[in-house]
Amino acid sequence: MSEHGTDRKVALVTGANKGIGRAAAGRLAELGMTVLVGARDPRRGEEAAAALRAGGGDAHALTLDVTDRAVVQRAAERIDERFGRLDVLINNAAITGTPPGVSPMDATDQVPSTVDLDMVRAVFETNVFGVIAVTNAMLPLLRRSAAPRVVNVGSHAASLALTADPEGPFVALPPSAAYSPSKSALSALTVQYANELRKDGVLVNAVAPGFVDTDSNNHTGILTPAEGAAVLVRLATVGADGPTGGFFGEDGPLPW
Repeated sequence: MSEHGTDRKVALVTGANKGIGRAAAGRLAELGMTVLVGARDPRRGEEAAAALRAGGGDAHALTLDVTDRAVVQRAAERIDERFGRLDVLINNAAITGTPPGVSPMDATDQVPSTVDLDMVRAVFETNVFGVIAVTNAMLPLLRRSAAPRVVNVGSHAASLALTADPEGPFVALPPSAAYSPSKSALSALTVQYANELRKDGVLVNAVAPGFVDTDSNNHTGILTPAEGAAVLVRLATVGADGPTGGFFGEDGPLPW
């Protein structure tokens, strides 16, 4: 059934079947948006969407593997057919590159001098190239929105200023040639999209949710997914006078 003309804003969250993505999807649903739960695994996506619907939200599963351009294009076509536009895109899907059960805080397999290049390529394929693929596929739909918003989910580890400080908060972390640089690249990409799309009213920002308790860090994080998702939702719902080309944590702007 077509839902063209719906008054509800339509939001797509990639990697939304669990963790921060799911929490952000839930909050957007609570705010009255139609939420598309992007997930590689159709079953997990449908389970997440069903849970949101059970809580009163308008949620729909959308099969989306950000590394498969044909799947990305089909997802855009499905949104076009059903809704005719997209108001919010949250590029949340990402991988750390570390083995299952290992927190990036403890990972030593990304040390630059010994890193596996294939692993680095895989991380960038999802965390950087996947964002380009999804954003470009969704831009025609976003341009039909009265208030289009794009949020790229980064990390405090993306900050060159913070990670370069020998007395800073990240001094104890193992050096990373994959995950952290992929998120730094995402920050740079965010600025370039913001510069291109500013004249069209598309606001594009990067956010760092903080150290959140998720699968990606083997549940060693100190924030709940809902707490981490708060900054995603805030930047996804800013008004026309909101920022673009910025990098934000929950407490405000972060250093590049």
